[in-house]
Order: sequence, then C-alpha cells, then structure tokens
Amino acid sequence: MNRNYDVIILGAGAAGLMCAIEAGKRGRRVLVLERAERLGKKILISGGGRCNFTNLHTTPENFFSANPHFAKSALARYRPADFVRLVEKHSIPFHEKKLGQLFCDRAASDITAMLEQECRDAGVEIRLNTKVAELRKNDAFTVQAEDSRFVVPRMVVATGGLSIAKIGATSFGYDLARQFGLKIVPPRAALVPLVFSDRDRRRWCNLAGVSTEVVASVRATKRNPKQSFRENMLFTHRGLSGPAILQISSYWDGQSALYLDLAPDRNLTVELRTRGHREQASWKALLREVLPRRLADRWLEIHPPEGNSDRAFADAEHQLHEWEIRPEGTEGYGKAEVTAGGVDTAELSAQSMKSRKVPGLFFIGEVVDVTGQLGGFNFQWAWASGYCSGQAV
Repeated sequence: MNRNYDVIILGAGAAGLMCAIEAGKRGRRVLVLERAERLGKKILISGGGRCNFTNLHTTPENFFSANPHFAKSALARYRPADFVRLVEKHSIPFHEKKLGQLFCDRAASDITAMLEQECRDAGVEIRLNTKVAELRKNDAFTVQAEDSRFVVPRMVVATGGLSIAKIGATSFGYDLARQFGLKIVPPRAALVPLVFSDRDRRRWCNLAGVSTEVVASVRATKRNPKQSFRENMLFTHRGLSGPAILQISSYWDGQSALYLDLAPDRNLTVELRTRGHREQASWKALLREVLPRRLADRWLEIHPPEGNSDRAFADAEHQLHEWEIRPEGTEGYGKAEVTAGGVDTAELSAQSMKSRKVPGLFFIGEVVDVTGQLGGFNFQWAWASGYCSGQAV
C-alpha cells in the first residue's frame, strides 16, 4: 500500500496533465495513472499530427452542454493566451491556420514533450501501462491497480470519452461516475462524419473525394436554436464529411433533416437573367462555375429544372440552397473526434470541477458534458478544466 500521494489523476491526456502540472506547482504530491503505453495519445494524432492546441477566439458559445453556462467560469480563468504563453515558454513554433486555430509548426509531439517537462518540473509522477481495476471510497479513496494499491484523499477522473476506440478510449470514466451515484448525460459521437441512406449512397457516393464550400444547418427546436456552419464539405464512400459536416453533426439529433446550401451568397437566377440566356445549357454552364464539375453534372441529373421559365429556374435554385438530407446515422466513435454528453454538469462545481456529492472527487475534460466545436476548442476546455481542478485539489 502506498500513502505518499495527495492526489491521483486517472488519465494522462490534455486535461489530466494540465491538472497534474497545476497541482504539482502548488506542492501537491501527484501521481498520474495512464492505461496506455504513452501519454497524450489523442494529442499526438490531433490536427493531422500538428495538434490544433487552442483557438484564439474561444467563447462559451463555442461549446454545447445540457447547461450552456457551466463552462463559462473555467474558460474565463484559463484563456487561450495563457496556454500560448506556456507554448512560447518552451519555444515551440506555431502558426494560425484560419479562424483563430493555432497549430504546431513541427509536430504534436512538441505539446506532449512540453507537458511532460512541466510535469517533471512540478514533481509529478506518471505511471504508464497501468490499468485501474477498482476504485473505492471510505474516508479516503483506495485505488487498486494491477500491481499496486494506493490510498489518497483526492481523485481526479480525466479518462476522456468513447472516441477514438483504436487508441484505447473506454467508458471507464462514465462507469466510475455511475458507481458514485453521479448522473450521466447519454454519450454520443460528435464531430463525426455522416452516413447516407441507401438511396442517397447510390446517388452520391461515387463522388467520393469531391469537396465544395457549403452552409450546413439544422432547424431550430424548442430546446436548441438554429445552428449553421459555413465551411467545406467532402463526399466520402459512405456519406459526407469535411469541416462543415463535422461541425453540424454535433447538433444533429439523429433523426431530423439537415440542410445544405451548395451555393452560399449566390443568386443564380439573377445571374442567369443578366447573361440573357434562360435555357438548360446556360444553367448547366452556370452550375459548373459554382460547383465542382462532377457534382454539378450529378446534381443536374437528379434535379433538372422543369422547363426554361423564371419559375423553373427559381425552383431549381431553391433546391440548390436547401438540399435536404436525412442521414442514416454517423460513422460512430471510431471516426468521431470527440464524445458529446458525459458526467452531468449539475453534479459538479463550475469553479473547481469537484463532485457535489462525493468529497474529494473531480471530473475534467472530455468525460464531462461539455463539448467544443471543431477548431481547437476541445483542447481549450481540457486546459481550462484541468487548470481549475489543479487549483482546487
């Protein structure tokens, strides 16, 4: 039995390592237990291997949760500029790609190396290849690993969500929350490609590889406002992907229709009239200017104008701006960048991430019901929630 630690953190990902660093700086004796063979595996594969480590334009509106206000406190206490200062301290070169998204110039391993060095400087101990078999609480927490047993007053669960299974994602964090009586918002895949129905797959999937800019939207409901994102969409062998689709997937309820505007900001009927030719050939030429040629030709096969009148072309344009699709589903946790849902924020303190029911128990990062949009926001939530818990353990 080992009693030499003040806090054990389960999970050596972004949130867990940030918590460890901050707790170690405050003189806490910290042990991080990680079941994988290396730390920060999700960091290493993020951003195409370059790690989109934060977003300069982070606001609470870039996150969704059953309680949209929960993330505000943590995001205000640890901002993108705070993490940028840490990156600059370690002389890691980085750049802004677009829309405030910051990426490493070299590789995501620069970020994991930085976090590992900060842990060493703070006196944090990290044990890899360590699976926790059992966690109990009486006066303190007893952690039973495969070859060791620890008793500590405080526990932090930073085990992530169900994505991505191939790098070892499990439901362990949710299982622990349920074990201690905490409510769970049902997890679901988010920032994930969508799968066409059989009919749409036959129509569109031989366009795999074709990309075009769209506005992807979901209609407003009683519980959620309308959401829309203007970015690129990509046809795949099974459905749709690309930034616009990943973004809107997080707001899709799994049943309702999605709407795609294939010609944002274009008034094709007026353009056609200005050219002085209202005929099918002119319409085809115009669509080939607006869309990739293969997509334009396929669109015309399926949605030809019904005549050469102004009304016919107006109706044809409306279809282009309001392409309604009903996906069969998503590609699931295997392709999802994050998991939405998780530990109900009503169970936690927004200032410290501490359980309201179980003294000394904290949940941080992706395991909590706070999910960011695409573009570095989920990392910023990891840093912020890890920082706040590290200040409190």
